[in-house]
Amino acid sequence: MIAKAERTSKGANPRFLVTSLEGELPELHEKICCARGEMENRIKEQQLGLFSDRASAKRMRMNQLRIGFSAAGYWIMQLLREYGLKGTRMARAQCWSIRVLLLMAAGRIRVTARRVAVSFSDEFAAADVMAQVQANLSGFT
Repeated sequence: MIAKAERTSKGANPRFLVTSLEGELPELHEKICCARGEMENRIKEQQLGLFSDRASAKRMRMNQLRIGFSAAGYWIMQLLREYGLKGTRMARAQCWSIRVLLLMAAGRIRVTARRVAVSFSDEFAAADVMAQVQANLSGFT
C-alpha cells in the first residue's frame, strides 16, 4: 500500500494505492499511476494550450479540420521541444509557455538576398533560449 497525505487550501486530500499485484509498490506506482497522470497532462496540454477543445462548428468537417490543425501544432511543439529546446531551461515547458514566451514574441525580420535577420527587443525575456534554439536548429536539415 502507498499513501500520500496532502493538504491544500481546500482541505485534506489523502490518496491511497492498494494493489494485489506482485512486485515493488513504488515501481508499480511509477509505471502505472504516474504514467496515466502524465498521459492526462498531455491531453490537457493539447486541449488548453493548442485549443483542440474548440470543436463548435456546425459541420463535422470543420471540427475535424480544427482538431487536425491542433494535432499538427502539438506535433510541431514536440519537435521543437525535442530538437530546438534541447539543453535549455524550457526543454520541458508546456505548449502554452512555449507559445507565449517564444512564438508570440515581437521582433523585426529583415530578409536580404543572402540571409534572414531577426531582431528582438533588448527586453526580450527569453533571448538566451531563442539563441540556443537557433544554435540547435542551425545544423538541422
